[in-house]
Amino acid sequence: MPEPSTARKGRTGEAGEVVYVHGHHESVLRSHGWRTAANSAAYLLPELRPAMRILDIGCGPGTITADLAALVPQGRVTGLDPAGDVLERARAVAAERGLDNVEFTTGDVRALRFPDGSFDVVHAHQVLQHLGDPVGALREMRRVSRPGGLIAVRDSDYAAMHWYPLLPGLDEWQRLYMRVARAGGGEPDAGRRLLSWARSAGLTEVTATASAWCFATPADRAWWSGLWADRVRQSSFARLALEGGHADQALLERIAEAWREWGRQPDAWFSVPCGELLCRVPLVN
Repeated sequence: MPEPSTARKGRTGEAGEVVYVHGHHESVLRSHGWRTAANSAAYLLPELRPAMRILDIGCGPGTITADLAALVPQGRVTGLDPAGDVLERARAVAAERGLDNVEFTTGDVRALRFPDGSFDVVHAHQVLQHLGDPVGALREMRRVSRPGGLIAVRDSDYAAMHWYPLLPGLDEWQRLYMRVARAGGGEPDAGRRLLSWARSAGLTEVTATASAWCFATPADRAWWSGLWADRVRQSSFARLALEGGHADQALLERIAEAWREWGRQPDAWFSVPCGELLCRVPLVN
């Protein structure tokens, strides 16, 4: 990812480049573009008010961002991501929905280009798991939140993912993903660590909850299995697995076939648990 990182999504190479484990292959955007405020930020929605200013960190293709903008029609939403190409897709989503209260920009969560207290809500979905310093990121998110404002974060927990049938190839996928993510400097079990990170960042008024995505209908199974079969073979994850010596091509092909086999099962079921936090910024520091 050539642009400054909105999250240290991966490791820093010898030349200082930032490596995002997932990358922006079509199979990744297929997943990210499915996300909505309803299925990915429901814990935040009751807190929203029409005139709020919201920062959406790691906005990707902008589907959640656009939903948030529609929910604060007198407010303003800023979507931030390191990848300029994906922001073009986000702008197209906003334009298609006729939204004029949303903007998109590149940036770095470690050094946000906004004054102190700029936002009523700072939101980050599936971002902290990719950071080398999630506690530092939460401190920076707190800095740009107004006193009394909210920080809202949600991250999945890979070790807590469950599925049926119990295919050995999916066990291999889980172990491989966790090796590649940790080699890249991230923490794939972020969901269970969010509360600890928030407390370390000095956030004391915190509500911790959890929710899950569940893929169990025929359409869901076909979609979920297909995007992961493609991601395992074609995305940046595949390249990093091979280059890092974590897998060979035969293993990637075996895992991809396991995903396709899972998707063909009429009773297949997959759960992705996510930790969530609502952190109220103190009125007085």
